[in-house]
Amino acid sequence: MKLLQFIHGPQNRYLLRAIGRRYFAAAAATEEYAKRNYASDVNGYYAAIGSLTNLRRNFLLRDAYDDMVLDGVQPTRDIFHSLIVGTMKGARLQDAFFFRDEMKAMGLVPDVFMYNLLISTCGKCKNSDQAIRILEEMKMCEVTPNGQTYVCLLNACAAAGRLDRVYAIVRDMTAAGAGLNKFCYAGLITAHVNKTHTTDDTASKILEFVERSKGWSSVEASSDSAENVMMGVYEEELYNTPTAEYAHRRNGFLIRELTVYHAAFHACAELRNVEAVKTLLDMLQKDGKSPDVFILMQTMRCYLRCGDLDRALKIFDDYMSSGKPPMIELFVTLAEGAMIGHTPRGMQVACEILVNMNSRNFNLRPKMGSDLLLLASQDKTGGFTTANYIWDLMQGQRMVPMLPAVEAYYNGLKERAIPEDDPRLLHVSRTYDSLRLRRP
Repeated sequence: MKLLQFIHGPQNRYLLRAIGRRYFAAAAATEEYAKRNYASDVNGYYAAIGSLTNLRRNFLLRDAYDDMVLDGVQPTRDIFHSLIVGTMKGARLQDAFFFRDEMKAMGLVPDVFMYNLLISTCGKCKNSDQAIRILEEMKMCEVTPNGQTYVCLLNACAAAGRLDRVYAIVRDMTAAGAGLNKFCYAGLITAHVNKTHTTDDTASKILEFVERSKGWSSVEASSDSAENVMMGVYEEELYNTPTAEYAHRRNGFLIRELTVYHAAFHACAELRNVEAVKTLLDMLQKDGKSPDVFILMQTMRCYLRCGDLDRALKIFDDYMSSGKPPMIELFVTLAEGAMIGHTPRGMQVACEILVNMNSRNFNLRPKMGSDLLLLASQDKTGGFTTANYIWDLMQGQRMVPMLPAVEAYYNGLKERAIPEDDPRLLHVSRTYDSLRLRRP
């Protein structure tokens, strides 16, 4: 009985978690064990955690932490910061709270930067209730919120469409004498689009916020803190803006001063409001600004979602003939939008765009390719040419699509008159079975 109590005690939770996954005894000192380890000291683990985050393998952060503890390496505050940055970027809320609890258990008090990351993660997971609880926890632990805390909270509530909470936060900020910056206005726009029921005046509200945002000054503007920069966290990521995954892009992809416009164009594309998009383009021109690539993407999306493929093609062709550097996102946006409704012409245009993209030696990222394959595989009447091309493109780049995409493609193939011993069908079937077995 005492042995069982010892094994199941809290001090041995890492041992229990590791059973069945790691080997012990004499193998611990072998070269084989060293190869299985992420690192051997705290600096090595810090680098390994950063690498997992950069490679978007955020699901392995917990495993790396377990490995570190089993090796007897004491996690530092910087290690916990890096772990929670990774969970925030990967939107892994449960892991974020696990690392917070581990940090507390080791006597390290979470600081305001850590709490801001937790609130941001809540926003990415559309859990505004938990974000509010994090703020309350900060106050109980006597950690003073800063300006970024409230902007994180505002955008977390906006992501969940909690317009009431967003306005309450805005009132608190203005009552405290804090000016609204561009990320606050972007959050207000997002909140209006994400609320449960949009109204006829939603587009006019968006245009109003864009106009009002022009009053904010550089003094009121928040800027990337030293800690944000050090940890590789852009404000767009922290506040979960529509441009979050593109914040690191250069070559004119994003003009970061246009944050409010980015949110507005994205919102109008979601609303399928072409007139509002045209008004935004006029406002942008009056401000003496030119659309960046993200704004062009959202303008194309709006036309495509409204069924106007020709207008979207013109925007694409105008950009490609402008001499500016081609961007893979423009190709993918046009291909995805052309496939809406799975019309014969749309599927043909999508395939031609992807052939053009491939001729320029662009490599799809796994999510891009999977999203394209999933959409193309939902074509019920066509010849499946586009889906087959996307599959072959990903295979040529040694890329395995995500399970939902493979499943849709496999089912689509089975619906066609294809022999059971067809090499393509057999290969897709093996890939599908392998991914299903690996799914937790």
